[in-house]
Amino acid sequence: MIPDQTWRFHAAEYQSPPQPVGWLTRTFPSALFYPKVIGIVVRCSRLAQQGRYDKHAWARSSEAVAGYLESAGCRIQAEGLGNLDTLDRPCVFIGNHMSTLETFVLPSMLLPRCGDLTFVVKRGLIEYPFFKHVMLSRNPVVVDRVNPRDDLKAVMEQGAERLAAGYSLIIFPQHTRSIAFEPEQFNSIGIKLAARTGAPVVPVALQTSAWSPGKFLKDYGPLFPDRPVHFAFGEPFTVAGKGNEEHQRVVRFIQEHLEAWRGQPTQG
Repeated sequence: MIPDQTWRFHAAEYQSPPQPVGWLTRTFPSALFYPKVIGIVVRCSRLAQQGRYDKHAWARSSEAVAGYLESAGCRIQAEGLGNLDTLDRPCVFIGNHMSTLETFVLPSMLLPRCGDLTFVVKRGLIEYPFFKHVMLSRNPVVVDRVNPRDDLKAVMEQGAERLAAGYSLIIFPQHTRSIAFEPEQFNSIGIKLAARTGAPVVPVALQTSAWSPGKFLKDYGPLFPDRPVHFAFGEPFTVAGKGNEEHQRVVRFIQEHLEAWRGQPTQG
């Protein structure tokens, strides 16, 4: 479906509109941002436990977090959203993983366009207080990140089941979140799933270091609104053969966008 104009990310491209940011927000962005995010997580957790947190509620709560980021001074740019309007069946989104930001914001960009959606997540996310109820309600594919062979089996089996049931999947093939993109740490598990199931692949590049990791709580580190937030979505493609070339295509897509964004100035 093509999202209507009530959605923040309804157009083929998106750039945060300019808006004034007060002195208090500029001085203490994290202190004002995180209580709002935690409030959303708690409310959504309650809805999930009541069986009332559906994909529409997920998309709207995700969009609210994007709005809170912009209110804190972050500027979001998304390109290639129009590529998703050509999708006619569930797909596999494969991208780099830099911070918690994309976990919260991607659903608001993707759900209006691809219907049902879920993540491949590490087990810790379904054990996290409050957030576990939200994530479990979205029917994720869960991996342990201990034994690569077991993770591959889980993604191949559960991922195929989700795609057959109409879910698109978001896969971050890196072992953990990282600002630096290291191709040797970026495995081909998403390409293997797409090759087995025939699902289209959409490469995703992102720069989300504005939401940094925390010293004590990794998911809630300092917010740096002067760091631009970027998302880029490539054209969907299918995988032929073993997928070696397609895997490199995703890697190149991410590398080229990160390099282009690296030269852009911070926001004033």
